Amino acid sequence: MPTLVNFNGDDELYSGRSFCSNPMDLGRFFSIGSNLDVYYPPSKRARIINPFVCTTIEFEQTKKPSIEVLPDECLFEIFRRLPSGKERSSCACVSKNWLNLMSSICRAEICNKGIMSVDKVNEGSASSGFEMITDCEDQDLESEGYLSRCLEDKKATDVRLAAIAVGTSSRGGLGKLSIRGSNSIRGVTNLGLSAVAHGCPSLRALSLRNVSSIGDEGLHVIAKGCHLLEKLDLCHCSSISNKGLIAIAEGCPNLSALSIESCSKIGNEGLQAIGRLCPKLQSVFIKDCPLVGDHGVSSLLSTASALSSVNLQALNITDFSLAVVGHYGKAVKKLVLGGLRNVSEKGFWVMGVSQGLQKLTFLTITSCPGITDLSIEAIGKGCTNLKHMCLRKSLFLSDNGLVAFAKVVGSLESLQLEECSRVTQSGIIGAISSFGTKLKSLILVKCMGIKDIDVGVTMLSPCMSLRSLAIRNCPGFGSSSLAMIGKLCPQIQHVDLTGICGITDSGLLPFLESCETGLVKVNLVGCLNLTDETVSALARMHGGTLELLNLDGCRKITDASLITIADKCLLLNDLDLSNCAITDTGIAVISCAEQLSLHILSLAGCANVSNKSWPFLKKLGTTLVGLNLQHCNSIGSSTIDLLVECLWRCDILV
Repeated sequence: MPTLVNFNGDDELYSGRSFCSNPMDLGRFFSIGSNLDVYYPPSKRARIINPFVCTTIEFEQTKKPSIEVLPDECLFEIFRRLPSGKERSSCACVSKNWLNLMSSICRAEICNKGIMSVDKVNEGSASSGFEMITDCEDQDLESEGYLSRCLEDKKATDVRLAAIAVGTSSRGGLGKLSIRGSNSIRGVTNLGLSAVAHGCPSLRALSLRNVSSIGDEGLHVIAKGCHLLEKLDLCHCSSISNKGLIAIAEGCPNLSALSIESCSKIGNEGLQAIGRLCPKLQSVFIKDCPLVGDHGVSSLLSTASALSSVNLQALNITDFSLAVVGHYGKAVKKLVLGGLRNVSEKGFWVMGVSQGLQKLTFLTITSCPGITDLSIEAIGKGCTNLKHMCLRKSLFLSDNGLVAFAKVVGSLESLQLEECSRVTQSGIIGAISSFGTKLKSLILVKCMGIKDIDVGVTMLSPCMSLRSLAIRNCPGFGSSSLAMIGKLCPQIQHVDLTGICGITDSGLLPFLESCETGLVKVNLVGCLNLTDETVSALARMHGGTLELLNLDGCRKITDASLITIADKCLLLNDLDLSNCAITDTGIAVISCAEQLSLHILSLAGCANVSNKSWPFLKKLGTTLVGLNLQHCNSIGSSTIDLLVECLWRCDILV
């Protein structure tokens, strides 16, 4: 019996061991089937009675990594003990489950006491010369928060947010996050923001635009995990209400800039909490929020004493809110008001006479029916340090109000009027004469009330301070108006006459003669009636100072103008000849001008410029950094390829 029991069968019987050292090879050796006959050496043959199947798939199913059988709680404990951010990022790449687990670990939950990266230990010997960096030092880098990430549309998913949260934590820390739109199938939700809140405590700026799937819970976790948040931008976030904004106010005392646009559930309560709990708030932008009224705006403005920039548009507020602005806005430097349909003349008048906007330097008012002659004069008196004023679509402002404002405002440097249809030529000339020695810039856009009337200016005071004049798309503005402004303002250096079709050579020449200091920038886009006579005169009179000349759409400009430009313009570096009647000859002329050093040249739409200009453009390319050849149909693709190859330092638009 002992002999039988201990018999190993080396001589006659099969030993019972596998003849394949690797079990996986057994499955490859056998053919797949329901019955298998196994052949052994002729000394003895083993008979397999019970059928069996031996395949590679079965071995793969039974051979699982041991860590996968651990519950998430155990994996969490393992992951939070990883020595550095590099190891955490590597583990997050294994699977979606591991990524979610890794992104759920808060910074405070990471065990880093005395732990050092294995790679650093191996590389950190004295002989290697590498400096070992502990996780404590790594944390200092993470807290800086200088990284910025932006997710748009299809790329905006929770998985990407989790990956950003894990990946940036060890590379300087996420400081700015912008989400614009959302994936229609796997969009961003509160879960994605939770990952950011857990892994990015250094977040300082958060922008959410067109993300309806994020609600109050998302802002709540941000407020709980990102106490350093300074800027919050919410636009078209229909699921966020006052609760989310209150959570931000309670958890982010460093908030300095708040922007809310088209958020239908945010109202007065949220703004009241922001004003009460965020003492560092400096900038606020609120637009098209139907639940925001006088209570929210007045509470915010009266309690946030550090506010320096206020932007209120399309809100259901009344005169009361503007009275609060005028009384409590002692630190406000920039004020933008637009679409305030319920604010009357009285509201703007009280805002002006309250004398609270002493530091206001920038004021923009758009589509507010309360702007009248009386209210604009009160604003001019009350805002003693106002330097930049922009009025758009002020339908009740007339010449009398504009002149009265010009007389009382003491420090205005820039005035812009857009679509003020009741302002005429008389009001413009009278205001220029009344501004004195402060006004430096005047911009008029689509002021349809201006008509070209020849009026004497001998009794008016000149405005010696005006340096920049822009008249855009005012069809009634003509040669007489321009000549009068030229006489009143002989120190103009920048002139923009975009879309003024009524200007002719006879009207522009007197203006050019009256500019005593020399024109630097001249924009004549769309001045269809100007010819070579004007351009030649401009080059002769102001060629020593002219740096920019835009003749886009001046169809009567030919090569004759380029001859004078090449000869007289010494400082010109930006020349736009788009849609002009120039030819290859003109390009050859300016390429031969030794004193000319063009940086930007635009020939878009010049049908007469052909492949013959190739050597001249190549010569100009020694100084060019920008060349526009769009819609130059006479220039072939082969010539374009040669230019791209030779002018490698120049940006070429084709």
